[in-house]
Amino acid sequence: MRLDPASRRAWRGGREVRLSRKEFDLVHALIAQAGSVVTRDDLMRDVWNATFWTSSKTIDVHLGWVRRKLGDDTRHPTLITTVRGQGLRFETEAIIRVDGVTPRVDGVAPRVDGVAPAP
Repeated sequence: MRLDPASRRAWRGGREVRLSRKEFDLVHALIAQAGSVVTRDDLMRDVWNATFWTSSKTIDVHLGWVRRKLGDDTRHPTLITTVRGQGLRFETEAIIRVDGVTPRVDGVAPRVDGVAPAP
């Protein structure tokens, strides 16, 4: 998975994936904290600029669209996983780079497609 926030473009496996503005913002918010659980409250605040909400359906609908566009199995996702009762997590194995830099989780470069990137 690769993102370019400046041009708001995304790629998966060398193929460009067209995301709406909110879909891109959702993926970017999750990748920015890859490997960590991001709460729905944080996503509503950071992606939708909402300080209150009554339903998680907004996130669920957008997440479904994102998973389909990225080719992630919506019944058994491996790219963006749901941590029941906590939130969502972008799995570090799926990251290649954001802004041309491989993000680090806990000081360690994440694995990409089963291969650890160079430090």
